[in-house]
Amino acid sequence: MRNALFASLIALAALAAPAGAQERITLGFGRLFTNDALGDGHDRWQTGSYVASWMRGAQGTASLPEGFGELMEYRFSSRIIAPEDLATPAPGDRHYGGILALGAFTHFASGGFEVTAGGEVVVAGPATGLAGFQTDVHDALGITVPSAAVRAAQIGNALYPVLAFEAARPIALGFGGASGAMLRPFVQGRAGDETYLRAGVDLLIGPNFNSGVLARDETTGLVYQTMTQVPAPGLSVLLGADTAKVWRSAWLPASGGSTLSPLRNRVRAGLSWQGERVGAFYGATWLGPEFAGQKSGQVVGSLQFRMRF
Repeated sequence: MRNALFASLIALAALAAPAGAQERITLGFGRLFTNDALGDGHDRWQTGSYVASWMRGAQGTASLPEGFGELMEYRFSSRIIAPEDLATPAPGDRHYGGILALGAFTHFASGGFEVTAGGEVVVAGPATGLAGFQTDVHDALGITVPSAAVRAAQIGNALYPVLAFEAARPIALGFGGASGAMLRPFVQGRAGDETYLRAGVDLLIGPNFNSGVLARDETTGLVYQTMTQVPAPGLSVLLGADTAKVWRSAWLPASGGSTLSPLRNRVRAGLSWQGERVGAFYGATWLGPEFAGQKSGQVVGSLQFRMRF
């Protein structure tokens, strides 16, 4: 594990190294909180996640540059996965797991495509402390906590170096008024904790999504704005769907009796409002079954609040 961690940190450091002599400044922050309590109200499977993006680039950058490494996103994320029943899970249900990730990604434009490429160091297991965190929160709210048996059977401590990319092709549409409408088909790949290839499309209407720089949430596929000062005031709408072929998942190991679903499907919708100084976003995402023992899909909800100073 130490060798893998060292190699991953070296790779991230190389990717994060400044391009040229131009000084980088902070250009914005993006964040998204997701929980099934904000969706269908159940506490199961992809039960909660949080992602935060810190954007760094040359002063005056308001959109994607053409150079690799000129605009950097430093991303932190956390995620909790769980069986359907936190007290007495059914045989064949997924194991509990706490997951933390720290990554560096570059965003750039090339040949009409919007490209994101980079890597993460993903850490899982009891060492993350997320099982204890969820137990404390649930206990304080008076809802079911992960049982001793669930916590004892959780995914063990592990570290995964990850490489990931996305290429999207924005296509302007002839409706949406002054704010514009854009169809954004994309392909996405990941190798590490999970190995998959995904294809999908988003319909984006409004100033929050048709300007600046977008990042994509790993759990829901929702895109969120990362450039604080870019979006103009107004309402924005997001509709999207994608499907992925997953060849391997550390969170659903075959050795644990899990059989991956042939395809992993997601459908999402969101509404964003931006005022002069504050803004908010809510999105709902249907996540299709990820493994053979998952008897249905689930709906999770996502929130983002923005404030300009």
